[in-house]
Amino acid sequence: MAVVGGVTEGVENSADIETFAKFAIDEHNKKENATLEFVKVIETKQQVVQGTMYYITLEVNEGGDKKTYEAKVWVKPWEDFKELQEFKLV
Repeated sequence: MAVVGGVTEGVENSADIETFAKFAIDEHNKKENATLEFVKVIETKQQVVQGTMYYITLEVNEGGDKKTYEAKVWVKPWEDFKELQEFKLV
């Protein structure tokens, strides 16, 4: 069980996590006019903060090269709310 405010390890193979990772890539691609493609989730952490903040380390395909990015996605399912907070190359 997650502790409010504490960051805990997540489950990398969760269908929800993959959905949030793809959402992060889509949002980044729209904002930056980029063409990153999802490959896989490497690691996840989560933090309960008026919803859940997901910290997702993911592998993407960028023009034929595999690169690692970190995404921070804030989710409040009871409000149908999802927002990309941060997306950066590692």
